Amino acid sequence: MEARERAYAPYSGFAVGAALEAESGEVYVGCNVENASYGLTQCAERVALGCAVAAGKREFAALALASAGMATPCGACRQALAEFSPQMEIIIADLEGRNRSFRLAELLPRRFGGGNLPCRRGQGPDPHGAPGG
Repeated sequence: MEARERAYAPYSGFAVGAALEAESGEVYVGCNVENASYGLTQCAERVALGCAVAAGKREFAALALASAGMATPCGACRQALAEFSPQMEIIIADLEGRNRSFRLAELLPRRFGGGNLPCRRGQGPDPHGAPGG
């Protein structure tokens, strides 16, 4: 909720905050950062993910997401998170304190992963859960 309060959302007014927990227990936060050129907007989830990766983290246990209406991560964020931890827990919360929990794999079944790339075919399954090909 604290990260949500720092969101920069002058165009949509839809503030989102994220807290990404690494397997080590460290937590990295992010908020959405909108841009007048809408395609350049950064989602809270990917901001938190970028902070964690920049700190050297690669495996994650959970993501907590706070927004009005209990929004789940968008498709791009689901794909970005699944690159690292497709089985992580996703907890969504609204402004009234209600929450719900999912596994990322439930929100993004049959994801695209490294095993789908031609250079990886025949090398066995992707270490992060995508088929080997």
